[in-house]
Formats: sequence, structure tokens, C-alpha cells
Amino acid sequence: MKRQRNRGRVALASVGVMCAVVALPGQARAADPPADYTFDPAATSVRGAETNAEAVELKSGAVYRSSIDKDQKLYYRLELDDATDAYVSAVVVPKTAGQVAYGDGMTISIRDLDDNRCDSQDAYFGPAEFPRPIAAYAHRTVQKGSTTCAASGTYNVLIERESKATSATAAWDLELRFENEPTVKDAGSQPTEAPENWPSASPVPPAGSQKRSGGTGFADATGLESGEWVDDIVPGQTRFYRVPVDWGQQIFATAALSNSSRSTEFLGNALAVSLDNPAHGHVDDATLSYSGAPNSVSLQPLPPVAYENRHASAAGVSAMRFAGWYYLSVTLSPKVAEYYDDDPIGLTLKVKVVNDSKPSPYQGDAGIFGVGDDDRDMARSGQSASDAGRSATMETVAAGGIGTGAALVLGLGVWTLLARRREALATPAAAGEQAGGQPPAW
Repeated sequence: MKRQRNRGRVALASVGVMCAVVALPGQARAADPPADYTFDPAATSVRGAETNAEAVELKSGAVYRSSIDKDQKLYYRLELDDATDAYVSAVVVPKTAGQVAYGDGMTISIRDLDDNRCDSQDAYFGPAEFPRPIAAYAHRTVQKGSTTCAASGTYNVLIERESKATSATAAWDLELRFENEPTVKDAGSQPTEAPENWPSASPVPPAGSQKRSGGTGFADATGLESGEWVDDIVPGQTRFYRVPVDWGQQIFATAALSNSSRSTEFLGNALAVSLDNPAHGHVDDATLSYSGAPNSVSLQPLPPVAYENRHASAAGVSAMRFAGWYYLSVTLSPKVAEYYDDDPIGLTLKVKVVNDSKPSPYQGDAGIFGVGDDDRDMARSGQSASDAGRSATMETVAAGGIGTGAALVLGLGVWTLLARRREALATPAAAGEQAGGQPPAW
């Protein structure tokens, strides 16, 4: 009976977990005010080192959380082979109450042990001088005929923060990712010339708008497909969305603010829009001025996703090098509150993805560098990666609960059968004793 009781406790625990999984997300959404940046829940905390000899190693496929002080330079370590292309990204998350200047930002680079730079990318706040998450990546790509950064062994990731004297001194949080690119089917057959021309006329998305609230980080970015999506945004807030863009497809995006009757004060760079690729490398950005009247801004036309884009000298074109989820983030300047109050302002995103999908150049599973039917379903339903994770957890727990429940029912059935058998065995004995005789022998 002890094993049976243990099973009962497991079943009750499973039911409790199921209830918690179902109830908690809804309660959190209803009770919490607009949140700050949401870090990936799978992120492991690490400390950057000021000397590369003491740097902690980053593992492929993992997410990390760290921080960097003003004007600090931090090292992390990679162990790479001599054939795989590697990507490391950093999302900078400054304190929302801090001041940032035009030239504030960070540079991320991958370097070999002789300090030869394999690649680097900058992320600056630019003309939108207000704190918000900004991202950049660096890569080690093995190029035919080149010996720079081609050997296997240890490599350094260097993150350098730059802040003006007038800027806030508080530490910036970092979200770091390390991803290896899948192996190409036939590297020798891939084009080596970047495109020079592509369609630039922004197509009209499907008619009719739908409500969809953005997330608060890359991890919980809300899925979007082609269409017109209505949200709202308060001063100082950043909304995150993600769009699946497959090989050969081209993305167009426009962000628009609705009118407000509270003021007509002109604010330059009131809204900042950014696009980042599946490895969280920066692709493009734009800013929008606001004076209380409706206004919109579009990202520049980008080429269709293609492997050969990596050979382009323009960073925005080069970043369109693989398929997967592309991330749109939109931030409203906190200065808007000084003239337009803290009330939400209507935000509309017009997204259009054109062209049929082309075959993947990779061998086997593309991981984050591909688009599957599940991704399209999540975009259609508005799911984020965290939503999908919760759904998978619920299915696992539900399956476990059903399995445990079935075992309980079966166990109870056996227990009832044995109890009835014991009762049947005991009844003749009791009758014999009542008659003054001996229990019959069985």
C-alpha cells in the first residue's frame, strides 16, 4: 500500500502543477504593470572578465545573463572548431531611469588569441537618446582561402561599453547568446556574390487590422505574420515582436503612432524602431518624430533572405544571411510623458512578407536558422517562444497527469478486487465460527 500512496501523492502533485501552469501566467498578466525587459528564463548568470585569461567559456546554444559597468571592457571565451561558423550576440539593457547620449553604446567582437579581429558590430543609441534594449552580434566565419580566424581552438569575445561623461553611470545588463550555424550542404556551390538590386516598393499588407500586444524582450516577443497589427505603447516602454522570414522571402515593416489631443509639442526621434535577425544581429533601425498628429516610419527595403547576402559590405544586407525569426522592437521616448502624459498612445505595425519559400542550404535541422510549419502557426496565433514553451510544458504535465491518473484508476480497481476477494474469503470463516465449528481448510 505504500507504493500506492506514493503514486497518489504524485498524481495530486501533477494536478497541482497543471493548475499552476494554467493559472499563473494569466494572473501575472492581469496584475502586473508594463514590465521592464524580460530576460530569457533559461539564461545562466556569468561574470565577464577584464583579462581574457580569466574569461568564462560560453557554450553553443546557451543563453547567459551578465552586466557591464561604464567604460568597461569584458572578455568571454569560446572554443571553436576549424569548420563551423559561430555567432555571439549581446543585448544591452540600460536602466530605464538612466540618461544615455548619442554616442553611447557598445561594440562586440570575436578575436583570436593574437587579438586578430574576426568580426565586430556596434550598437549605439544614436539620435533617439533614451534608454532601451539594443542588440549587436559578432561572428567567426571560416572563409575559403583565408587563414585568419580559421584554426580550431580558443577565441575571445570582447564587449566594450562607451558612455559619455554626462551619461548615467549605472551598470547595463547584458543578455548573451552563442549559436553555431548549421553545416551547408555544399559550401563550394553557394554563390559568393552579394545581390546589388532587389524590389524596393513596399507592398500593402492584407486589409483589416487586428489587436496584438507586444512582448517585453526577445524571449517573449509576440509572433506576427503579414498584416496590420494594433497595439498601444506608453512613454519609456519597448514592445517586441517577431516575424518568420524564410529563405528567399523579403520583409517590409512600418510603425505608426496615432494622434493625441493632449498637446501639439514637436518631439524629434520620439519613437525608435529596430529590426534584428535570428542570431540577434542588428539589421536596420529608424526613428519617428511626433507632434500629436498621426505619423509613421518605415524600415528601408531589405533584400530577400539569401546565404550569399553575407558577402555584402553593407551591414544591413549582410545581416539578412539566414532564415528564421526576425525581431521588431519599438520604443516610445520617456520624454513624451512630459507633454502627452503617461497614457498609452495607439501603435500600429504594418508587416508584409513576400515571395515563396526557397529550399534551405543547410544539412539536416536548421534550428533557429530556418522556418517550419510550427513557426508559421505561432506567427498566425501570436505565440511567443515563452508561450510555446508553456504549451509544451502543459502538454507534458497533462500527459504525465493522464498517465498517473490511469495508473491510479487501475490500482484502485486492483485494490477493490483484492478487497472483495478478502471479504469473500473471510465470510465462510465467520459463518463457521458462528456455528461453533472450525473454519474450513482452503
